[in-house]
Amino acid sequence: MRSTLRKLPPAMSAFFRPALSVRPARLNPRPRAALTPLVLAMLGGTALAQPAQPVDSAITAALPEVTVQGSREGAPTQPGIGAARATAARVPGGATVVDTETAREGRVSTLTDTLGYAPGVLVQSRFGAEEARISIRGSGLQRTFHGRGLLVLQDGIPINLADGSFDMQAIEPLAARYINVYRGANALQYGAATLGGAIDYVSATGADQAPLEIRVEAGSDAYRRVHVGAAGASDTAHGPVDYALSVSTFDQDGFRRHARQSTQRVIGQFGWQLTPDLDTRFYLGAVHSRSELPGNLTLAQVMDDPRQANAQNVAQNQKRDLDLFRLANRTSFRIDDVQRVDVGGYWVHKELFHPIFQVLDQNSDDVGLSLRYQLTAPLFGRPNRLAAGVQFSHGVLNEDRWTNVSGRRGARTNQNRQTALTASAYLDNQWSVTDAVALTGGVQFTRATRRLDDRFIAPGEASDSFDMRYTAWSPRIGVLVDVAPRVQVYGNLSRSVEPPTFSELAGGLNPIRNAAQRAWTAEIGTRGELPLDNAKLGWDVSAYHAELRGELLATVVNGITQTRNAGRTLHQGVEAGLWGETGPWRTRIAALVNRFRFDGDRLYGNNALPGVPRALLRAELTYRFREGLLQGVYAGVTGEWQPGSYAVDMANTFSAPSYAIWGVKLGQQVNRQWSWFVEGRNLSDRRYVAATGIVPSMAGRDGAQFLPGDGRSVYAGVQYRY
Repeated sequence: MRSTLRKLPPAMSAFFRPALSVRPARLNPRPRAALTPLVLAMLGGTALAQPAQPVDSAITAALPEVTVQGSREGAPTQPGIGAARATAARVPGGATVVDTETAREGRVSTLTDTLGYAPGVLVQSRFGAEEARISIRGSGLQRTFHGRGLLVLQDGIPINLADGSFDMQAIEPLAARYINVYRGANALQYGAATLGGAIDYVSATGADQAPLEIRVEAGSDAYRRVHVGAAGASDTAHGPVDYALSVSTFDQDGFRRHARQSTQRVIGQFGWQLTPDLDTRFYLGAVHSRSELPGNLTLAQVMDDPRQANAQNVAQNQKRDLDLFRLANRTSFRIDDVQRVDVGGYWVHKELFHPIFQVLDQNSDDVGLSLRYQLTAPLFGRPNRLAAGVQFSHGVLNEDRWTNVSGRRGARTNQNRQTALTASAYLDNQWSVTDAVALTGGVQFTRATRRLDDRFIAPGEASDSFDMRYTAWSPRIGVLVDVAPRVQVYGNLSRSVEPPTFSELAGGLNPIRNAAQRAWTAEIGTRGELPLDNAKLGWDVSAYHAELRGELLATVVNGITQTRNAGRTLHQGVEAGLWGETGPWRTRIAALVNRFRFDGDRLYGNNALPGVPRALLRAELTYRFREGLLQGVYAGVTGEWQPGSYAVDMANTFSAPSYAIWGVKLGQQVNRQWSWFVEGRNLSDRRYVAATGIVPSMAGRDGAQFLPGDGRSVYAGVQYRY
């Protein structure tokens, strides 16, 4: 860790170093359920997650909240996992709570490691890196970098910049106790109106987590990760206080050449309950990330030598260097037994040095404010929950562009100032018609502006300045039915609106004045858990159909990504998560079935939208020893299967092939303090395509649009909690 700190800039080094000397305030051990398993075989599979655990009645869960003084999980500003599951069970649509303790049974590095088993979440790693294609219901479908189409949060505070884009490097997965995944318009409680919804990485409070945690991981391709967490809580004369701090460092050479990565993060929080009704919590985050970019290959190159890098990427020394600092606060005030107000605010500063087709130099500052009012009181004698809120975000980004001279700045090619403002107001209400049926209705109003001031106009060229404005309403209705004590069915209809980010407006050589993407989405589904004879079965399954207008589709032309509004497109599919337990055996499965296509397009007719597999399955089967000398040991087999090929171009002339990979994991929860794991991935060393670029037409010929998946790899780790 100290050697890594010496590599940082002085300001970052000074920021990280004190964190390493933090000592826990007090001992606060928590009983841990013993993890348990042994190795076995199983068929390869695809993507599920921890389904949200329905409470006995989603309608009953909508009754007024009860505040209990004394020992408790979470806080008003930072709910515990139990409260998160109860909230998800009230949603008439796709909502999942991912328990990150399960992910800790193996390597925890990429988005796939934490979200790969979340129903409905498509995660395709870019090159074993923290960046990936992450999509829900086709959101940001063709982006493998600098995400869009989702609201991503850490501890309820947006990671997204004011224009809606987000950087995946800002998330520290090992700092999260659980992850909320709200698909589509079901994320209205976050003020999100995107097609994909919201993902919130939530950490435990200082009163809930171990005073000290140390985790070390290492493995193939010089992979190494160190995470140190410290936490504490105490009662003071001015009310209970708690703190939690996460310090981590991650390095790897990468499976491919020119793919080194190094990231250091500090994530911290300080909570103070000033009165029984007033709770406030401060957050900080600092990220220092350096990533080389190996680029895309032809399919022939992937199958011949997947470790190679694109020659142009190497010659231009393409990379992505990011520094980010964030301060935030959330304050919760309980007015009385049925009313509560939550206020939040944040400031994010980001610096990006990004040599690609040109050298991009960006420096940005974003601020955001939010206010949410919640009323839980009967309506016509029946339980009712009303939530209303407003959100505001404003960001200013200064960008310089230069010719790329082996990764260094050459002559200036452009200079501009980008200003984004997004404001929204929403109202959401759920009313229990009967003890088993609840109706939900909501609406959000969004106002956004995207302004670019061109500050470098070459002789003979026109100004690239623009000032775009977007206004839209996003209504939602839904119904939730408890058909059994732990079984629910639901349905909803919603409208989503996504103003373009600056990447869709000015990410290429010249600005493109794109309109907002709009969609109507219908969804039906069920979730639940059934106790069977000596077994348990749980599920979370949704089917959806979305009709889009002006979908923001990105394509790569001559190595440069450009985005344009499409005409009509259709997104439909099934999101499934299953899990089961019988005796010492446990399994989890996640499956995605997608059918995304153009709808009578002038050029592409009803062609399939490229860049996404028609089906994907992830699965895991483990055996857990419960007694004897091997008590606490678990072993299992994992698999991932993409059963068919999918198009890489809009003309549907060239495809990425199917694949199946498998691995094993072995580990043990030795006691409440110590645990360890060993994990092997892609043990057959299969050469396969993990993700692709997108082009208008490949004309049936192989082109450099393919990102190879990692080959055979082995990882091991040990964790200590005190």
